Amino acid sequence: MLLLYCTGIFARQPVRPFPQHSHYFAGTITPAHISQAQLDNAVRTFYLSWKRRFVKNVPGKAENYIWFENKGGKQCVSEGQGYGMIILALMAGYDPLAKDTFDNLFRYYRAHPSGRSKYLMAWAQNTRGKDLDRTSASDGDMDIAFSLLLAAKQWGNTGAINYLGEAKLMINAIMKYEVNHKTGSVLLSDGIEAESKDYFAMRSSDFMPSHFKAFKQATHDARWNKVIDAGYRIFSNMQAVYSPDAGLLPDFIININKIPKPAGAYFLEGRYDGQYNYNACRVPWRIAADYLLTGDKRARNITTKINSWIRETTNNNTYNLSAGYTLAGNDIKGRYFEALSFVAPFGVSAMVNGKNQAWLNHVWDYLTAFKQRDYDYYDNSIKLLNMLIMSGNYWQ
Repeated sequence: MLLLYCTGIFARQPVRPFPQHSHYFAGTITPAHISQAQLDNAVRTFYLSWKRRFVKNVPGKAENYIWFENKGGKQCVSEGQGYGMIILALMAGYDPLAKDTFDNLFRYYRAHPSGRSKYLMAWAQNTRGKDLDRTSASDGDMDIAFSLLLAAKQWGNTGAINYLGEAKLMINAIMKYEVNHKTGSVLLSDGIEAESKDYFAMRSSDFMPSHFKAFKQATHDARWNKVIDAGYRIFSNMQAVYSPDAGLLPDFIININKIPKPAGAYFLEGRYDGQYNYNACRVPWRIAADYLLTGDKRARNITTKINSWIRETTNNNTYNLSAGYTLAGNDIKGRYFEALSFVAPFGVSAMVNGKNQAWLNHVWDYLTAFKQRDYDYYDNSIKLLNMLIMSGNYWQ
C-alpha cells in the first residue's frame, strides 16, 4: 500500500498557517488524546524558542548557521545545518521569514565546502568560523540535500537560488563520494576511500530510506535502489543475529562486505560504538519515516520489533526510558536519565500501528513536558523534527 504524502499544515499550495487538517499520513496514527490545535500550538511554540536559541548569524554576512553551542570548540556541524534547513522548509507556512533564514543557511553551507566537492559541506567549523578539516559528514549532507528538495516544493526554483538544481548537484556528489558502490552502504564521510580501513563500515543512523527515494525521484538515478535495498538487508540481518528480542541497531556497523556485525568499543567515537547509543537512537525515526511516507513494509517490520520491545521493557511507562541500551535490550549502566534524542524517535516509530496509540500519547506528553533550556542543540533539534512528524506536519 502506498501511503499519501502528507501536505501538512506548513506545506505550500497553498501556504496557510495552521489550517484545519483534513488528513494525516494515511493509515497511520498521531497523538489522539489532545486536539490538532493543541498539537499545532506545541509545534509553533517550540519552533519559535528553538529558532531564537539556535539560528545564529555570521556578522556582516547574509549567512546563518545552527549553533552547536561551542561544544568542543565547534560553532556549527553539518548535521545541525541539515536539521535546521529541513525545519525551516517545513515551517514556511507559519513563519514568513523562513525563506530568508533558509537561504542564509544555504549560503553558509556553500561557504564551507568539503575538500572533495564544493557541493558537500565540511563537517564542522570552530568558534571563529574556520573549518576544522575539509571532510564531510554523510548524514549532514543528506539532510541538506533533502531540505533543498523541500525548498523546491515550498518556494519554487525561479528566485535567487534554484533549489532543485542545487539539490541535484548535491545528491550527485553524495552518490559519488559518500556511497560505497561495492556494497551500496553509506560511507561515514567523503574522506573514506576504497583503501580506507573503514570502507566497509557505516553509521546506522545514516540510512535514511525516505530521503533516498526522494533523491531517486529527483535525479532518476536508479543506483539509489541499491542503497535502499542494501540498507534494509543489513538492518534485517543485524536485528535477526544481534538483537532478535529488542530489534536494536548499533551506532556503527562493520564488516559489511562479508558478514555485518556491530563495531567494537572505541571504533570511532567511544565506548558504546557497538551499542544503541547517541547515533543509533535516530534509527526508529529515520526508518519509520519511510513507512509513513511510502508504505514500505520493510520499514514497518523493523520498527514493529523495536516498538514491541520498548513498550514491554518500559511497561508502557515513559519514565522508565533510558539514554542508551545494549543490543540485548538492557539499559546501559549509568544512563538512567532523560535524553530527548532517545525519547522522540520512539514516538515516531509508534505511528506505524494503531496498537501503539496509548504509548504514542504518553511519549508526546513526556517529550513536550521538558523545557528547551534543559537540553542542548542535539536533543532539541531532534525533538522538534520528531514533533513535526508526530503532529502530522511532515511531508515529502
